[in-house]
Amino acid sequence: METELITTNPTEILHNLLEKIRATSAMTMGYPAAKNIEFTELLPFLQYPLNNVGDPFIPSTYNVGSRELEKEVVAFFSNLFRAEEDNWWGYVTNGGSEGNLYGLYLARELYPKAIVYYSEATHYSVQKNLHLLNMPNIAIRAQDNGEIDYEDLEKTISINRQMPVIILANIGTTMTEARDDVGKMKTIFKHLAIQHHYIHVDGALSGSYAAFVDPRPSFDFADGADSIAISGHKFLGAPIPCGLVIAKKSHRDRIARSIDYIGSLDTTISGSRNGHTPLFLWYTITKLGIAGLKKRTEDCLAVAAYAFEKIKKLEPLAWKNPSTLTISFPKPSTEIVKKWQLASENNWAHIICMPGINNQLIDAFMNDLALSKKD
Repeated sequence: METELITTNPTEILHNLLEKIRATSAMTMGYPAAKNIEFTELLPFLQYPLNNVGDPFIPSTYNVGSRELEKEVVAFFSNLFRAEEDNWWGYVTNGGSEGNLYGLYLARELYPKAIVYYSEATHYSVQKNLHLLNMPNIAIRAQDNGEIDYEDLEKTISINRQMPVIILANIGTTMTEARDDVGKMKTIFKHLAIQHHYIHVDGALSGSYAAFVDPRPSFDFADGADSIAISGHKFLGAPIPCGLVIAKKSHRDRIARSIDYIGSLDTTISGSRNGHTPLFLWYTITKLGIAGLKKRTEDCLAVAAYAFEKIKKLEPLAWKNPSTLTISFPKPSTEIVKKWQLASENNWAHIICMPGINNQLIDAFMNDLALSKKD
């Protein structure tokens, strides 16, 4: 079968696509993506095939990459997540799902006979990862706010207490941004005398800024985590989906293999890795620093508080978890869902007050929502 050549002007196609993206990006409220990103200074790097092949901490025979900056990104978040000195490692991933896959992979290699426990509010990709890794697993009830039910967790673990335990903890569930408490999970291990356990933290959205929330949630290495995954394109912001996984180096050492072809260790999920995404993350944390990231958090929380107050007046059933960016409310009309690109589930929808969303945008959304209720 012959393939027909595209005769339309490619410049026109790109122009139309760009205009569409500009319009739709401005109306995104239901999915976690930062809007205020500016990476013009990094445009020259797009001329080069940056590939951080292999382990970021071990040089490769392929040197067209950004591994030196990737190491700085990993070090920054290892410190932010209070990892033990000289026992941390990580790399920039393609997104939160890869980070979760990696954490579960390390856990399986450490405890091949373990059972994985996770709440029913966990992101759908986790079940796919568990299937790929062929890991036995049990879903635990979630509380009304989306947080895992600790009583059900302890009861279920006690039934299988002879088996090692792996828990996937959520620091920001998909629909309600609920945060599981890693400290409470460690207490359950102590109550049941569970000696062999591993906690992987899925912090896709909330994990990126949880360290700047007061009171600080129980989610990091000092609280008992063994590995943590976050997304880079959400709260931090990036034009390409990406993420980061941090793990204890002692766990990573169990799966490392030397590969002559690349002159490095094979320690990641994908051999060839995007060398551009570490630039985006490095640029953001370098430009903002701790003080800037804290202000970014405070600004988003302030917008979320403003939005919640507005929505609550129109939708009395609206609610949100404390110190989060997500407001849940009854699912509005199809027109509103489509226009503002709202995520919905079980007749509930939400907006997420990401960086770049301001009070004026909230007002525009509220105006549409109010008009739709009058129809």
